[in-house]
Amino acid sequence: MKILIVDDEKNIRDSLGRLLELEGMASETSESGEAARSLIEDQRFDLALIDLRLPGISGQELVEWIHAEGFLLPVIMISAHGEIQDAVRAMRAGAKDFVEKPFDSRNLIEKIRKTIGEANTHNLTEAQTRKQPEKSRLVGGHPQIRLLREKIRKIALADSTVLITGESGCGKEVVAREIHDTSTRAAEPFVAVNVGAIPEQLLESELFGHEKGAFTSADARRIGLFELAGAGTLFLDEIGEMPPALQVKLLRVLQDRKIRRLGGTRDIPLGARILSATNRDLEARVAQGLFREDLFYRLNVIRLAIPPLRDRKEDIPLLARTLLPKLCGRLNCGPKKLSPGALRKLMDCRFPGNVRELENILERAAIYSQNGLIREEDIEGRSLPEPGEAAKPNAPDTADTNGAKETAVPATPLLRSSERGLIEKTLRETGGNRTRAARILGISRRTIIYKIKEYGLEREPGA
Repeated sequence: MKILIVDDEKNIRDSLGRLLELEGMASETSESGEAARSLIEDQRFDLALIDLRLPGISGQELVEWIHAEGFLLPVIMISAHGEIQDAVRAMRAGAKDFVEKPFDSRNLIEKIRKTIGEANTHNLTEAQTRKQPEKSRLVGGHPQIRLLREKIRKIALADSTVLITGESGCGKEVVAREIHDTSTRAAEPFVAVNVGAIPEQLLESELFGHEKGAFTSADARRIGLFELAGAGTLFLDEIGEMPPALQVKLLRVLQDRKIRRLGGTRDIPLGARILSATNRDLEARVAQGLFREDLFYRLNVIRLAIPPLRDRKEDIPLLARTLLPKLCGRLNCGPKKLSPGALRKLMDCRFPGNVRELENILERAAIYSQNGLIREEDIEGRSLPEPGEAAKPNAPDTADTNGAKETAVPATPLLRSSERGLIEKTLRETGGNRTRAARILGISRRTIIYKIKEYGLEREPGA
């Protein structure tokens, strides 16, 4: 925790700094409201202790400024005896609590921890209202999974950016949560955002927030996910789908550790650790001009690759036993067990959708099964190819909401050979349907829209 102490009395600043240090908290001090403003603009603090009586800008005016500028900085006022009414007015202006001089050390520390905890809970609750996925843990005993856990343990204490790679459905967010839960940031918010699932025109506001009046429908200030993550972890899933304009902004955030809300004029310090994930070949996308090379190197400081489920089949029984009770609880269908035949059939499945597909298969089986036992005939999964039959390659992530996948033409070699001609031909064949064309090409809808504009194909039917 990092605390800002604002008081014009040096002995108060020094004694508070020593007290916080004994409690394992870092602190920064300021003797005036003007100097405190500069610190708040330049650094990120978990809480501010502000004296009511300050030279120049008063403590209450400083609190009003913090609130007006939209900084997520909880404040505890320091007041002398007889200033209770002033402290109450400061709380109405946005302060969370107050302490009287001379203050009781234990009481002050309790107030600090309580106020910071409440602020973190509020931020996490706000972030979770934006469709945060259910928390789960990394399951498996395969050597690659054990090695992955060991790497997570080593990197968790660092603040380096991490790029998590793997096929769709293999558990990239689970790994990100393991990193967060193992780190010193575990008590802080974990905020996940699926970059590919948010429309491009809304993504910037969702990430960075916006000020009132920033655009037509911005009738109030909105705090972005970067800020809500606080000193915790921000996980950017499907980072390969980020549009070019936002790639530039994200690069600047990673370089400067500051963000600016849409319509805002002031930079806000960033305290969160950034983790990202992709099921794409980012090096290939860099070569195609779809992803910035400098951003790739910023994100790829540490890389974790998750093996597909087909390469760790011995983990299937353990995964099934872990997932099944959760599914049954959600379906309210009573406990279910897998018969030996059902387990054998699971072991014979291809699982191109990895753990996510295993979960879908188990959910269907739990619904179909009777008398608490899942039998072989309840398992509906794609079997392994017969001996001598070539296995189909895993398609890019074109899963619909039911978990079904379309077989997509591999994007990389085709786009490199004659990108414009291929896109033009595919648009004609699909009657200008961008979504279908993107699926056939194995790219996102956002990417094909970008390419349509780049190559001047807007005149294609329906484009």
